[in-house]
Amino acid sequence: MTYLAKLDTIIHDVIEPAAIAVDRDAVFPRAAIRALGEAGLLGLTSAAEMGGMGLGLAEAAQTIERIAQACPSTAMVVAMHFSSTAVIEKFGAESLRREIAAGRHLSTLAWSEAGSRSHFWAPVGSAVRDNDGYLLDGAKTMVTSALEADSYIWSSRPAEAEGASTLWLADSKNAGLSQTQHFDGMGLRGNCSAPVISKSMRLPQTAMLGPDGGGFDIMIGVVLPVFATLIASSSMGIMEASINRAVTHVSGNKFEHLNSTLADLPTIRAYIGRARIRADMVRTLRDDTVSALASNRPDAMLRVMQLKAGAAEAALEVTDIAMRVCGGAAFRKDVGVERYFRDARAASIMAPTSDVLFDFIGKAVCGIPVFG
Repeated sequence: MTYLAKLDTIIHDVIEPAAIAVDRDAVFPRAAIRALGEAGLLGLTSAAEMGGMGLGLAEAAQTIERIAQACPSTAMVVAMHFSSTAVIEKFGAESLRREIAAGRHLSTLAWSEAGSRSHFWAPVGSAVRDNDGYLLDGAKTMVTSALEADSYIWSSRPAEAEGASTLWLADSKNAGLSQTQHFDGMGLRGNCSAPVISKSMRLPQTAMLGPDGGGFDIMIGVVLPVFATLIASSSMGIMEASINRAVTHVSGNKFEHLNSTLADLPTIRAYIGRARIRADMVRTLRDDTVSALASNRPDAMLRVMQLKAGAAEAALEVTDIAMRVCGGAAFRKDVGVERYFRDARAASIMAPTSDVLFDFIGKAVCGIPVFG
């Protein structure tokens, strides 16, 4: 059975039936994550020699897009896991890589801090040498799967070297870590995002991922292309679901006195057409970005930045259109449009935010160093 066949079965049997409750009750999609793990899909991008599927970014993007059409909260959890796996595959221990490949370990990124906000590459938390290990202190503002993940890819200022940051593998049950509150947000309500605080968390030398001070290069070179592509793919799934639900509504509801459907109105069709164009433009950009990364094209990083910003902004527009064409019915939860409208709000304010990326893209186009 192909990975997509396995995925579609899980979406149909597990993810989609639970999606409304996951959103309504703000509960973590445990059954979905368990099913994805048992099917080997949490190890989709893990190396084949570790027992994983050995697939790449294109397949991960397809996976996230399909999950997001049913449940964007679940898609967010899996996207962050794949983003973390990119680091662990490159710098992690073989034993952990095998656990992830087997679907027995869920990881996530723990980067954003109040002190540096959307500038995730510049943490203010510290790491201090202590005998044969390190003590880490810091406060992460929003960590996806915070109460559920088995490990965090944690960032801090370098312990002893120069550079913007250092990355660490932290067991989520480590002494010194605490999660301060349950997530009760407007959208992505089941992603279990919460602040995580570290007070004198002790880590061994082996927990350092890559060189001390080398976190920035890993964040930008290894993780950002994966993260941006997957978050954009989630936005694509949200757009597809919104368009499909809007079309179903306007095609199935009539002006009884005119014996015509809402879709018979040129204005309604024009809005649907606009939404379709926006979604298809993002798909083209996503696929070109994956191609640029695979072939190491000179414009690959520019495409990565354009993709995240473009997809996030398009999702805002498309879900707004879906709400508009469905009219007052869109405010009812049974129509399903308002859930995607809320979930779509997250990507544009998720670091690096759309506004930060617009500036970065402008710098790149003007020949100015992006992080200069």
